[in-house]
Amino acid sequence: MSNLQFDPEVSRQIEAVYTTPDVIEQRRVVRIALALRPGDRVLDVGVGPGLLAAEMAAEVGADGRVCGVDVSESMLAIAGTRASVPGGPKIELESAAAGRLPYGAESFDVVVSTQVLEYVEDVAGALAEIRRVLRPAGRVVVLDTDWDSIVWRSRDDARMARVLTAFEEHLEDPHLPRTLGDSLAGAGFTVTHRDVVPMLNAGFDPRTYSAGLIDIVAGFVPGRGDVTEADAKAWADDLRSLGESYFFSLNRYLFVASAL
Repeated sequence: MSNLQFDPEVSRQIEAVYTTPDVIEQRRVVRIALALRPGDRVLDVGVGPGLLAAEMAAEVGADGRVCGVDVSESMLAIAGTRASVPGGPKIELESAAAGRLPYGAESFDVVVSTQVLEYVEDVAGALAEIRRVLRPAGRVVVLDTDWDSIVWRSRDDARMARVLTAFEEHLEDPHLPRTLGDSLAGAGFTVTHRDVVPMLNAGFDPRTYSAGLIDIVAGFVPGRGDVTEADAKAWADDLRSLGESYFFSLNRYLFVASAL
């Protein structure tokens, strides 16, 4: 697993980031790809703060089923506050890793995993587990980031490069989308759709994905590579001072696949 500890403080930071318009739009794109129907049985691998799970519960209705797993107890606690959805099923939450799903074979019609597999050491094993719990012809939707796609303006490009390189240490594979298609095929899936989900923040706004990311990055990178506490603070202060000149862009990649 990654070096980023999803303790209560980080979990709260991530929840705040996931309520920004950028990530709300990302969930909308994911839900379109999921194409859920009333009565569907859905598993969210890496449920996080439960925002997507709650939206899915509203879509599958009272006759459906929504389950979520996560390795972070603090994330599960936050997701638990969203487990009751009007008109939907009670969301079932379990502490479990992607490589050991606590469900029987063919338990679900749909599995979704957003921003999770890039943290997993054994992606092939996780995809095999997802395939096991899916019914024949069931579908999986996976969204992950290639962190080489990031474009982030700074007054000190060398420092920015050091910080971003250090931040990649929080992931098992910061470039997972490049090989995800092959990994899905190896696990018994047929990829039916690929898409890019871009994020663009121009002009500094605290209610954006990248503004929320600043504190998470600044809290992680000191002591990694040659980044010091002073470097991290100067980096964060610089970004927040850019005002209308602030610029951030990042690409996430969406894969939709069917179980053979």
